[in-house]
Amino acid sequence: MQTVRDAAGETYLLVKRSAESSRVRDPATGEERYVDNAELRVVDGESPLATAASGVPSPVRRTLGAVRDDRSLGLLAVVVDEGPIAAIDLLDAADMCESDLHGTLTEFRAAGLIDEAEVAGRRGYEATPVATDALELLRGGTERGE
Repeated sequence: MQTVRDAAGETYLLVKRSAESSRVRDPATGEERYVDNAELRVVDGESPLATAASGVPSPVRRTLGAVRDDRSLGLLAVVVDEGPIAAIDLLDAADMCESDLHGTLTEFRAAGLIDEAEVAGRRGYEATPVATDALELLRGGTERGE
């Protein structure tokens, strides 16, 4: 698989090349179509896997990079839904030890998902627009459960 661009500058994944045309996949939709080979150029140095990931909205990609399990995703959801929220209240709400909570919050801050905030005179956290958008997109599916 390779990353290619067409004459209009659109980026695709090269699925299959034949003599005159190539089948390409749009990373945003997963749709495939045939394009004349003369209209395509290979993009050197761009990972096809990174191109495939580019079809996932940026807030979701950033969140997936920072969330390592259901507990940390739940923690982010609490900050999005209840925030701004004091750190002490997060410690009470979370089934995490203080060091795990602090480590997860640090990862969220590094990913730009939360910011520090003052809540009733105490240190706390609030969700950034990136986190809010990501949770909205992740919750947007019609199916619940697994």
